[in-house]
Amino acid sequence: MLGRPDPEVVPVPESTPLAGPLPPADAEALRGLAGGAIHLPGDPLYDEARMPWNLQVDEHPAAVAYPADPHEVSRIVRAAAASGLRVAPQGTGHGAPPLAGRLGDAVLLKTSAMTGLRVDAAGRTARAEAGVLWGDVVARAGRVGLAGQHMSSPGVGVIGSSLGGGVSWYSRQHGLQCSAVTAVELVLADGTFVRATEDQDADLLWAARGGSGGFGVVTALEFDLLPVRTAYAGMLAWDWRHAQRVLTAWGEWTADAPESVTSVARIFQVPDIEWLPGQLRARKMVMLDAVVLGDPDAGARAIAPLRALRPEVDTFAEMPAAEVAHLQLDPQEPTAVYANSVLVEGFPASAVDALVAAAGPGSGSNLLFVELRQLGGALARPSPRGGALDHLPAAFLVLGVGLDVGTGWDAVRADALRILDSLAPWSSRASYLSMAYEAAARRGFAAAAYERLVRIRESADPNQLFVAPRAAAHD
Repeated sequence: MLGRPDPEVVPVPESTPLAGPLPPADAEALRGLAGGAIHLPGDPLYDEARMPWNLQVDEHPAAVAYPADPHEVSRIVRAAAASGLRVAPQGTGHGAPPLAGRLGDAVLLKTSAMTGLRVDAAGRTARAEAGVLWGDVVARAGRVGLAGQHMSSPGVGVIGSSLGGGVSWYSRQHGLQCSAVTAVELVLADGTFVRATEDQDADLLWAARGGSGGFGVVTALEFDLLPVRTAYAGMLAWDWRHAQRVLTAWGEWTADAPESVTSVARIFQVPDIEWLPGQLRARKMVMLDAVVLGDPDAGARAIAPLRALRPEVDTFAEMPAAEVAHLQLDPQEPTAVYANSVLVEGFPASAVDALVAAAGPGSGSNLLFVELRQLGGALARPSPRGGALDHLPAAFLVLGVGLDVGTGWDAVRADALRILDSLAPWSSRASYLSMAYEAAARRGFAAAAYERLVRIRESADPNQLFVAPRAAAHD
């Protein structure tokens, strides 16, 4: 696999052109602009370089570039524009599906070599470059008693997940991760470097808070950290024949759960993979994961009604905040998956019946898992900082994830959509676009926010140099 060097952070003056003029050329002119880390079709490393984290996606860009810093990003952006090529920034590629089939005339600009990370313990902030993963932040912040609002997998990139919103284990008390962003550094379509804050280029900062990109190459973000050293967290698990009983009780329990609690319910057809816990491997389970902030005794009291359902597996304990990132047992290595989601406004007994019939025992579903993420709390209230996405207007996010187990990807997609369709009576009109790969872009934003995103992108990228992610304003 291609490595991720760890360069020193190089300060760049604000609003500064980073490169001189480049003559018109084709993709060959990109060679040498990123220390040799440019791969064109036919090159030995091209096929490896073009693959995103989600190996289901088969992208064939005009070139793949691995810039090491904003200077190289600027040179690549300007060379691409001069060559008649477009630019598609990509971090880990967890969110790659919307780009599939759209890169034939584009440079896939991979940011994984930009790994500078600074944690300010006194200020409770972090600055992460575009290649930093949440696992890096969790480990560094945890050593000084802080935590980031990380995603369920430590292998998810900070920048991509923050630009898309960011639902974390702490979101019901602290809101979306994008609302924690205080500054964004990016290279615009003309090769200019900008550092956007509340006081300068504030529209770009607003768009970076949940707007999903499409207006420049984000090279770094600054964001607040949380004063969290430990959490009361763990998993409860039962054989999936108990799915009806467990999910009904969990749905009722979530209605009164304090905001310090964030929980996830799953119907999980656990694969027989060595790194998974032995008591779960190769079994069909219903599982509840939760994280409780605050006193562990209060945490134990909060989950007591769930423990009363007599789980087969109970791993709840006080743990360092850095361990919370590994709670959900998500794969960290590149994997071929299909995923899609829907926001729902409630999960009454009738919704439980519909979900279990579509995904539980006897359903015929081959999905790896169906997951219900508890929302509400701070997620339901607009962030005072504002942003393109400042809250999620729903009670739950339902996510279906599948692997191709020999049935083909069309069958996997059909399984996922059947499960999401089963919840249509309770579905929200809104979508969380970071996990809803086939939803219309407008469904991800309030109407006024969507129109503002359109205007910001038109101003920042008037010639549409950047391949907009599906969630961006122009798509």
